[in-house]
Amino acid sequence: MSTADTAPGDASTEQEATGGGPAAPADWRRLDRRTVLLAALLTGGVAAGAAVPTTLGLSGRLGFGPAVAWVLTGAALLIAFGAGADYVRWRRTRYRVGADRVELHTGLLLVKKRSLARERIRSVDLTAHLLQRVLGLVTVRIGTGEHTGGESTLELDPVLRAEGERLRRALLERGLTATSGSHREGELVSLDPRWIRYAPLSFVAPALGGAAAGAVLQVSDWFGAQGQVIDWVGDRYRDTSLLSVLVLLAVAVVLAGVVGALGLWVEMWWNYRLEREPGGTLRIRRGLLTSRSVSIEERRLRGVDLVEPFGIRLLGAARIDAITTGLAKDDEEQHGDHNTLLPAAPRLVADTVAAAVLRETTSPTGAPLTAHPTTARGRRLRRALWAVLVLVLVLALLGVLLTPVLLWVALGCAAVGLPAGVLLARDAYRGLGHALSGDYLVTRSGALRRSTAALERAGVIGWTVRQSYLQRRAGLLDITATTAAGAGAYTVYDVDAAEGLDFASEAVQGLLEPFLERLAASGRGPAAERVAAGEPAGE
Repeated sequence: MSTADTAPGDASTEQEATGGGPAAPADWRRLDRRTVLLAALLTGGVAAGAAVPTTLGLSGRLGFGPAVAWVLTGAALLIAFGAGADYVRWRRTRYRVGADRVELHTGLLLVKKRSLARERIRSVDLTAHLLQRVLGLVTVRIGTGEHTGGESTLELDPVLRAEGERLRRALLERGLTATSGSHREGELVSLDPRWIRYAPLSFVAPALGGAAAGAVLQVSDWFGAQGQVIDWVGDRYRDTSLLSVLVLLAVAVVLAGVVGALGLWVEMWWNYRLEREPGGTLRIRRGLLTSRSVSIEERRLRGVDLVEPFGIRLLGAARIDAITTGLAKDDEEQHGDHNTLLPAAPRLVADTVAAAVLRETTSPTGAPLTAHPTTARGRRLRRALWAVLVLVLVLALLGVLLTPVLLWVALGCAAVGLPAGVLLARDAYRGLGHALSGDYLVTRSGALRRSTAALERAGVIGWTVRQSYLQRRAGLLDITATTAAGAGAYTVYDVDAAEGLDFASEAVQGLLEPFLERLAASGRGPAAERVAAGEPAGE
């Protein structure tokens, strides 16, 4: 079967989008023809990157002249193959936007025909890397938000930017109605360059520093010079103590991580803008070299998550993530900031943006929270102490069996780990809290990554109550609100048993009551409760 048989009107496929409403059922379109040039340029970049080490490797065996000739020939064949393959893909790819469905036909030997019902489309996101931006192209990713792999997403790569914008408006405007609330439309917040000061304090910085050190060793190994690099470093610091060398190397790794974190932040968040479009759609635009545009319908928004990583929290900053249904997540975006509405910014700005996004006067993330029992603090202290003691005991045992050096390492871990563990445990306890704020339930937890989630009460579809043996003895439990949005579950940790069940019962009335038995007051509060299965929730 051929796609040409299912794509009548080839003349119309050559037409470029010029705006207007959705295409007629017979109006099949092709991707932009410059995809072939784009493929040739990208393949040429890969070939150029591989040319230098390949030439050096071949020159020792063939001589420099023949090595260059072989490399140039191989690069030309590689570029021709890449451009030819993309030409075939361009010729065999059609798409159209009908009144009810979006269809995509592609393939040569294996023809794929896929379509999405327009009523199920939840996101139309635009991305464009540097070469695409130079050529005026974008990649359009149309998704239903279902977690069924690539079958829930159609990707048009690439089309003209004007065509991408037309598709985004046409596919998201259906069924949109004005959302209640008095907050303004247009730009809600834009980038403040001073926010870059938070980038080095994220957990990305040490990871990038370690990756840079590993890359130096890996590249030197490719050229057979890893030993020489290590010897060169050793010669430079031959008269320096081992401790000083370790400190200097640690400082170098940290500096490399800081530089990398700053560069990554600029690439990801430059030109950032958060806008509310007519009809109730939030749009996030950002990116320096690769531009990104993410659209979120407000009717799918179920709340926000105010995230405060430890280093950023020390400077009084936080970021805002959306709790929403149907946000497309494919393999490329699985670990990205696809749902981030606001990068790390001052807490006051974060609360203001959260309130504007939710169309509230004040953000529920700033509501006063109910503290948890002091027994929850004891649980965290014990966990922290056990974690440090187990590590210290293992190191001490290995030191006795192998080398006394590990005994000193164990002593250092104990001296540093125990105070740090106690401080983190106490901080984690202070971070615990829950509350009801208008239409939202709020839960906060975490130390290294503190999260304050404000979830719309109407978005809760179930409750999960968990209570371990030790929690039962302490009169505590974990209660989790399940939802179809965001992470899918938001937990109130180590809350008083009766208080937690009262909280869940009040948050979504009628959902938990069939599973509860209310008992007479027992001196612990106005009422104690237990799960109807008969297992006491607290003693």
